Amino acid sequence: MKTKFLLILLVILALGAGTLVVMKPGGGDTEIAHEHGGPTVALPDTAPPAPGHAKPRIPAYQVASELASLPPTLAASEFFGKTREAYEVAKKIPDTLAQLPCYCECDKAFGHKSLHTCFVDDHASHCAVCVDEALLAYKLQKDEKLTPEQVREKIVEKYSVEHQHQ
Repeated sequence: MKTKFLLILLVILALGAGTLVVMKPGGGDTEIAHEHGGPTVALPDTAPPAPGHAKPRIPAYQVASELASLPPTLAASEFFGKTREAYEVAKKIPDTLAQLPCYCECDKAFGHKSLHTCFVDDHASHCAVCVDEALLAYKLQKDEKLTPEQVREKIVEKYSVEHQHQ
C-alpha cells in the first residue's frame, strides 16, 4: 500500500515538474514559470484594460550603437531540430536579434538585454518563445528583406498582440 502511494506521488510530481505557479508577495499578478524559471505568462487578477487604453510593455532590446561587443552565442551543434535552427540563426543575424525584444520576459527574470542574449547560454533551448521569435526574425530579414528596425516593428506588433490575449 505504501509503495503504491509513493508511486502515485512520484507520477504526480513528475507530471507537474514542468510548470510552476508563482504568487507574487502582496498579491498582484500570478506568473506561470516554465522549466528554465522565467515567467512566460502573466495572468492579471482583474480584467485587462480596454483596447487602446493601455500600451503593451515592450521587453528590453539593444540599439544599434550597443552592438559592437556582442558576446558569442552557443554552438548550434549542441542542439537538435528547431532549437538547432534557432541557434544557427543567432550566429547568422546576431545584430538583428540584439535589436529585438524577447517576449518570454527574460529581461525581467534574468536581466537579458535582448533576444540575442537568450542564445548566449542555453536559455533559448528551453524556451519556445525565444526559438520561434528568432526563426521569424530570420524569415523576415532574409525572405522579406526587412531591416532590423522593420523586423523589430513586426515582432513587437505580433507578440504585443499575442501577449495581451494571454
